[in-house]
Amino acid sequence: MNSYSAVQNYASVKVHSGVESASPHRLIQMLFEGALERIAQAKGAMVQNQYARKGEMIGKAVAIVGGLQGSLNDKEGGKLAENLDNLYDYVIRRLTQANYENNPEYLDECGRLLGEIKSAWDAISNQV
Repeated sequence: MNSYSAVQNYASVKVHSGVESASPHRLIQMLFEGALERIAQAKGAMVQNQYARKGEMIGKAVAIVGGLQGSLNDKEGGKLAENLDNLYDYVIRRLTQANYENNPEYLDECGRLLGEIKSAWDAISNQV
């Protein structure tokens, strides 16, 4: 096993054990963290003209944002859930556009939007 594989295996075990012991609130935080990390990785790949990696990271970010969107509770969330659903839909479309047009500014926009929501989510955690 090379060192890269060992690091990947360690990271996978660390994530799985973190997920198993995480509260629902922490799971959402982890999704935000993952999406923001993938967006940053996609931007780095984009700048370095690593098109396959860029596409892979944007695809993962889209899947994570889709997971956030799927976790919304329409019945109890009301207007807030509706607004978040629309925002997540926008972010997914913008990420796709960033991939297609190879535009890092769109990735920055998505990172800012998700970062703002994450900050609000983190503030809730600090109050509980």
